[in-house]
Amino acid sequence: MQQHVPVPTAESSTPPPPAPGPGRSTGGGPGFWRTAHRRPATLGLLPLLLAAGLWLYALPRIGFREMGDYGLLDRLPVTYYLSLLVLTAGFVLGLRRAARAPWWPAAHCAAMLFALKAPPAVLYDAVRYPWASKHDAVVDTLLAHGELRPEAALSGNMSAYDQWPGFFAFNGGLVRAFGVEGAAAYANWAPIVLGLLMMPVLVLIYRTFCRDWRLVWTAVWIFQLANWVGQDYFAPQGLAYLLHLTVLAVVLRHFVRPGSAGRLRDRTFLDPAAAGVPPPTGSRQRAVGVVILAPLIAAVNATHQLTPVMLCVCLLALCLTRRYRNVGLLAVAALLTLAWDLTMGRPLFVETLSTLKDSLGELTQNSRAGYAGQLTGPGPELAGRANVAMVLAITVLAGAAVVLRRRLTRSALPLLLVSVAPVPLFVVNDYGGEMLFRVYLFALPGGAFFAAAALVPAFAGVASRHGGAKPAKTPRHRAAAVALPAVLLVLSAGFLPSYYGKEKMYYTPPAETALVTRTLDRAPVGALILATTGSFPEALHRYDSLEHWYFAEQELPENERMLADPAGYLAAGVPPGATAYVILTRTQDVYTAGEGLLPAGGFDRLRTELSASPLFRTVEAHPYGVVLEYRPAAR
Repeated sequence: MQQHVPVPTAESSTPPPPAPGPGRSTGGGPGFWRTAHRRPATLGLLPLLLAAGLWLYALPRIGFREMGDYGLLDRLPVTYYLSLLVLTAGFVLGLRRAARAPWWPAAHCAAMLFALKAPPAVLYDAVRYPWASKHDAVVDTLLAHGELRPEAALSGNMSAYDQWPGFFAFNGGLVRAFGVEGAAAYANWAPIVLGLLMMPVLVLIYRTFCRDWRLVWTAVWIFQLANWVGQDYFAPQGLAYLLHLTVLAVVLRHFVRPGSAGRLRDRTFLDPAAAGVPPPTGSRQRAVGVVILAPLIAAVNATHQLTPVMLCVCLLALCLTRRYRNVGLLAVAALLTLAWDLTMGRPLFVETLSTLKDSLGELTQNSRAGYAGQLTGPGPELAGRANVAMVLAITVLAGAAVVLRRRLTRSALPLLLVSVAPVPLFVVNDYGGEMLFRVYLFALPGGAFFAAAALVPAFAGVASRHGGAKPAKTPRHRAAAVALPAVLLVLSAGFLPSYYGKEKMYYTPPAETALVTRTLDRAPVGALILATTGSFPEALHRYDSLEHWYFAEQELPENERMLADPAGYLAAGVPPGATAYVILTRTQDVYTAGEGLLPAGGFDRLRTELSASPLFRTVEAHPYGVVLEYRPAAR
């Protein structure tokens, strides 16, 4: 039978597929075109599948129970590092098609977030960060008593949690909804959940100033790699930070004043990657927006004490631009913050005001990291150096973009101002040795955007979304093609020691947790619990009925004096007639050594001398901890 070969017509310029012959498939038929269309999708999926296979293979081989001086770094198998390498390569390749298929970089960003931060959630049989267990204790107490006591003077710095209870009330609802025993059942998943929720918020912010999907997703990727601060764990700060960014995203997209953009609406004055200024809104629309945002701002105030201040500072910075000058919104945010501080948060607010005279202007003191000591040990020291290197890397990259891409900087000036706005808070307070980390965290969204702008240069011409001539590549673009993957790999290498270098402090064996829980359950109401630091598991269990004294959370010279006579030092601090227990655990040993609170061998000396003292009776002694009871009659 004679085969029919289709003839091209005027309606179609597509050449006909070749007629099949012996041993020849219909490669040019419809099946061929469907295969060719699917090939980019298949290529985009391969790195994800390969990385997932490597990560899953590595997961059971992570020796988290045998961590040494370098935390989790030398316990991660080679296949884990290979999975990150494959993900980075897949992300860079996906950027080439980001304009047509932005979901591929998005999928890689989500996969990288999971790969970086999910191992503790999947593997650990305890809550990561021992101090996170106190947040679980607050949820348990709230569910047990069903009331808040903002005026109560609770030991262990726990009063603030009753004064800012939003996070705990929310998780109390989740515990009831999930039917779990407590928030500890899902606490380790907080970084992944918050990270996934933050991705669309960041995209909204970045798309307000940039239409180049390559730059947008690179900024999200850099944000994840540079977010080593560890404030996205199960704590009020993580939730408040998400709400803070959500408020800013709404303001940046929907609060543009009419007639304020000027030349920024003319593309000839814009960077090729810059997005047009959002449509302006009238006074009535902005007033409605303020009403809509007010509950969200109130939620920030109910959740965390520092974040509302950061939000007000950022809104004040936006008022410096004609584009986002909205004094009404700033006034509402400031009034809500002040109203909460003078009512629910009044005790801590008044106490903070009384300390400002000592901290105001003390830049060196306010910018310190931690309580007082210097990081000691290979892992903590490496983590400290990596932290500094990461901050410098983001700062240098962002600074380069501000200088080299002035047109993009001009259009994205509000984002730059929001990033710089928290820096002056160094002048005010040290926030318990954490102001350095918090300022970096709140400056990071803008820092990541401008760092990405330094690595993803805009093409001189913009190609059509569905075709058209490709823009010509300059030497700068060819250099960026090499610099982008190289810098992303360097940032990945910096994230790992920053996030996992001190992991030995963050994982606690269940046996240690059980020891502490038994001791605190046996302690009578009003008993005094002594420990070197509050950074051990279940340290605040029954916090509403016990008193606490963390006697090593002070300057190193004072701790050295304490070690000269530990028994006498502690006995002098116990109130007459009080029942007191000393709990010394493995986690405290690791933490006080790593943070430099005690000199080398100081914890062992403390444990030995207290155990031998007639003033203290050993209640329980194990390799992972010892419990001692104070016996004043033997003095």
